[in-house]
Amino acid sequence: MTDQPFRYRLRVRYSECDAQQVVFNARYADYVDLAMTEFMRSLGRDYTALLERGLDNQVVKLTLEWQASARFDDILEVRVRTLHLGNTSFSLEHQIVNASSGENLCRAEAVYVMMTTEPFEKTRVPDDLRTALQEGAAGKMVDQSGGVKS
Repeated sequence: MTDQPFRYRLRVRYSECDAQQVVFNARYADYVDLAMTEFMRSLGRDYTALLERGLDNQVVKLTLEWQASARFDDILEVRVRTLHLGNTSFSLEHQIVNASSGENLCRAEAVYVMMTTEPFEKTRVPDDLRTALQEGAAGKMVDQSGGVKS
């Protein structure tokens, strides 16, 4: 498992904030889900391809630890890496930082269990996915922030 993370960038939208223009706490789970989706896509294991194989993954645990607040119009970078690979589960770490300042905003750890779609039951993480998760997506970035490139 690599130490260099996959990176996903997004811009905080007004609708994601409270009256003080601070990101509402529940939105961080959305950011984790978006980053995980793009991480898997960057591994060549997008969600549609997984479903076509009769597989799915289910979040069984999500832990969020906040260090600072994100605000309206901030560009966030979610750094994703594999923490653990089990027989039927895997864990990803998501470090959410302010892309401009580098300030750590939130650390999330998500545990996913592999499931079959018919019948819906726990199954082993396929070898190709296991290998892809071990290798990670080092140096890859998906930027949906609309930020200006220099």
